[in-house]
Amino acid sequence: MTMYDMPEEIQVVADGPLRIITLNRPDALNAVNDALHTGLARLWPRLGEDRDARCAVLTGAGRAFSAGGDFAYLAELSRDPVLRAETIAYGRDLVLGMARCRVPVVAAVNGPAVGLGCSLVALSDVVYLAPAAYLADPHVSIGLVAADGGPLTWPLHTSLLWAKEYAFTGARIPAARALEMGLANHVTQDPLAEALACAKRIAGLPRQAVESTKRILNLQLERAVLATIDYAMTAEEASFGTADFQATIAKLTAAAKTR
Repeated sequence: MTMYDMPEEIQVVADGPLRIITLNRPDALNAVNDALHTGLARLWPRLGEDRDARCAVLTGAGRAFSAGGDFAYLAELSRDPVLRAETIAYGRDLVLGMARCRVPVVAAVNGPAVGLGCSLVALSDVVYLAPAAYLADPHVSIGLVAADGGPLTWPLHTSLLWAKEYAFTGARIPAARALEMGLANHVTQDPLAEALACAKRIAGLPRQAVESTKRILNLQLERAVLATIDYAMTAEEASFGTADFQATIAKLTAAAKTR
């Protein structure tokens, strides 16, 4: 049974002081639907409240870390302004909740990390990538503002020029390139095993020293996020109503029906 009263799309299990968090829609490549998005917004405060948790590992079930937004969910957001407003608010909570979470998070990126999946990687504290994994933030390419995406945090990890290129184009960033750019710590054949080993090392270190050091480092991240996130969220909410996004959703929906 999953911890923290999470939806079935998010599994949280305890391994001593570790919490292993798995995005759990493997048949959909862990694409983000409403339940997964809402659960992620609620997850980080609950993890922080778990006083037995010393470190967390974040991974995806199956072949992907996360394929980004589920097309049906995006189509629903384009039609439903109430759901859209709720989702935008949860997106803000998700980013700030993860940035403020006292528990170190080690990402085991087992496959593609796209859209929100890419954001989760960028907000993690240590990142292990499989050689065939890649990062991508395609918000702009489908007509959306990347309010909770790479542009919020990439400028702290890599150059502003690289952040702009990949945010504008949505191009894939292969694992080796992500490592070179500073978007990952390690590329390894078994990212989950390596992430678990790293998390165990962190969990064995003095708690107050680890958590306070994370907070010192993430105050830089939080300050950057707070400087941009309200504008970003307002802009993304507006972009759901643009002709460009509506046309993209119509194409994606039509393509899905012909499969």
